[in-house]
Amino acid sequence: MNEPGRWFAFVESNTTGTGREFCAAARSRGLRPVLLTRDPGRYPYAAQDAIDTRTVDTGDGRAVLAASSALADDAEGGGLAGIASSSEYFVSLAAKAAAALGLPAADGDAIARCRAKDTQRAALAAAGVPVPDHRPADTLADALRAAGEIGHPVVVKPVSGSGSVGVRLCRDRNETRAWAVELLDRAADERGNAVPRRILVEAAVAGPEFSVETFDGEVVAVVAKHLGPAPYFVETGHDVPAPVPAPMAAALGDTALRALTALGLGWGAAHTELRWSPAGPVVIEVNPRLAGGMIPVAVRAATGVDLVDAVIARAAGRWRPPAAPGAGHAAVRFVRAREEGRVTSVTGLDAAAAAPGVVAATATAAAGREVRLTHSFADRLACVVATGPDTEGAAARALAAARLISIDIETATTAATATTSTGEGRP
Repeated sequence: MNEPGRWFAFVESNTTGTGREFCAAARSRGLRPVLLTRDPGRYPYAAQDAIDTRTVDTGDGRAVLAASSALADDAEGGGLAGIASSSEYFVSLAAKAAAALGLPAADGDAIARCRAKDTQRAALAAAGVPVPDHRPADTLADALRAAGEIGHPVVVKPVSGSGSVGVRLCRDRNETRAWAVELLDRAADERGNAVPRRILVEAAVAGPEFSVETFDGEVVAVVAKHLGPAPYFVETGHDVPAPVPAPMAAALGDTALRALTALGLGWGAAHTELRWSPAGPVVIEVNPRLAGGMIPVAVRAATGVDLVDAVIARAAGRWRPPAAPGAGHAAVRFVRAREEGRVTSVTGLDAAAAAPGVVAATATAAAGREVRLTHSFADRLACVVATGPDTEGAAARALAAARLISIDIETATTAATATTSTGEGRP
């Protein structure tokens, strides 16, 4: 039985898609979502959906624990049912706060180790899980030496981060030098959190990219990823399930589960990214949280498994219903910014939502927003999720609906319109 009215705390959230879905899922279980955040203005949906917010220094674990303890002690409010975060940057802190209050939680220390990409890589390699050849670097000289040992092209990225922020393919020594200097000069991430002045240099792995969505150590879906043009790795779409032979999907799933075991993870949701190299699956990154990019919405549409609700249920110690019937195939396509400037209007969302097969059409851009090209998830301004009879059908529907969305951006010299991209040139 649900216990109506109990609080469910979110330590920060996604600013897009699934952040809103998490709050809705908590409410559907009779819980009262409350957002603990240092900046309520980051979450327009919180005001739109009348989500309780508490201003808390979420960079301070003691402050988060104090705010959570106050909710737990709120007898009139029914106490605190659980704590979670849909943001990569706060999953460890949320888990530690939950554990301190005796609430269901993953291993916060294991999550913290996983979030440090250099530590994650070392643990996976030690366990025999296939990963790219890699070296951590604290200085420019270290980075250039690592790239020389590995051989160009290399991928240079921060040791902490999310959403492809700061990840770049460097094809020669000059590109490696320039990007390493750029990253080593960064003192904070896009959330304002302090970051270590350390980067990771690793071999570029050729082959298509996938993600494996797991929950409590079981594979829920293998997802095909679409990426924008090099030298960046911005995701432009997803297909659920990945249109690959069953043995290939099984190998991807098995490798992801081996990675979770090596990292001491497996409780709740995880999102593991892999490439299919000429030698087979290679783990690019393990994320100890539910996927972003509207992947959970596509998984629910295709398979009937509601991963967002599953996260809430797990963190609140509640039952999980069996999977509902799914459409079999779903696709996600994004509308991306092409130029920088100020958003003047967003139109076409209603038309996109009403298009055949569409189950979700959302925009993160709103009039007045300043758009900056970051070559990361932040360049995605709108999103469509659609179902279809097969991969091609779902993708075509999502792309057609996305093309109905117009986001006008006023630049310094003219007005440009954001348009969709299929990444590698297919729907």
